[in-house]
Amino acid sequence: MSESKGFHLGTIGALSLSVVSSVSIVICNKALISSLGFHFATTLTSWHLLVTFCSLHVALRMKLFEHKPFDQRAVVGFGVLNGISIGLLNLSLGFNSVGFYQMTKLAIIPCTVFLETVFLKKKFSRSIQLSLAVLLSGVGIATVTDLQLNALGSILSALAVVTTCVAQIMTNTIQKNFNVSSTQLLYQSCPYQALTLLISGPFLDKLLTNENVFAFSYTTQVLAFIILSCLISVSVNFSTFLVIGKTSPVSYQVLGHLKTCLVLAFGYILLHNPFSWRNILGIMIALVGMILYSYYCTHTSKVKASEASDRIATRTSPLSQAKGDEFDPLIKLESGAKGVQ
Repeated sequence: MSESKGFHLGTIGALSLSVVSSVSIVICNKALISSLGFHFATTLTSWHLLVTFCSLHVALRMKLFEHKPFDQRAVVGFGVLNGISIGLLNLSLGFNSVGFYQMTKLAIIPCTVFLETVFLKKKFSRSIQLSLAVLLSGVGIATVTDLQLNALGSILSALAVVTTCVAQIMTNTIQKNFNVSSTQLLYQSCPYQALTLLISGPFLDKLLTNENVFAFSYTTQVLAFIILSCLISVSVNFSTFLVIGKTSPVSYQVLGHLKTCLVLAFGYILLHNPFSWRNILGIMIALVGMILYSYYCTHTSKVKASEASDRIATRTSPLSQAKGDEFDPLIKLESGAKGVQ
């Protein structure tokens, strides 16, 4: 019981950290890009990952977590794929309208559900599917405006959706299959993510902005915001891996849309951005979808936990122990305990 309570508290903490850090970095980057004219998003992301790796390396030296090497090919492939997905998302934003880019982000959830259903044989109840549909409808109403289509932008968006879905599914499956923590996975994959974006970042930013990141005028104010953004990114990257590891890729995407709604609200309250009744209606519908999704996920988890407890009780009952010739109760108990984890 105490382990279950600790797990829920850890999950709530991870979700809270992800929301606070993500909203903070969006506000910081908005000031950096909109007010100070620093438009090099991909290169900035590579710096984020470098600072994250350096921070984790210091934490490792301080013995705050244990280094656990595992399949190097999985680490390299995962790191490069993550870097590619970030670059493709930035390209998608650059070659599409804002409305179509928002549709691209909305497509990540149904794509993830499809991939997990087909390849991982994961089942999503009708209730969860309905709550996700309500959520996506609300976010779509609140954020999607114009939908200008073009061939290149559509291809880039499709590639961005697929690579993002696969990368997030891998984040969850690698942690479970190799029994590594989110910190250990992030520490080992960060260099490959950073290297991918360090190499491609200046070229992508040049393609999207017609500006050279190396020729930019780095004033004290710009450097201060870049440093602040990099420091916040440590928390963002850590909480991303933590949330996906503790929950699922779909839950992380649901949380991402909550962040979108919060950013819209903060933009209206703090920055006095334009806001309409359509935005308010969309956010309210999205919040209803999030509440329904949380409720049905919690209910499903309780049912699975109850069924697992019943299976353990059945396997360790006197009747099952009497059948010692057919089953070893210690082995059955151990396998049952592993199934609960």
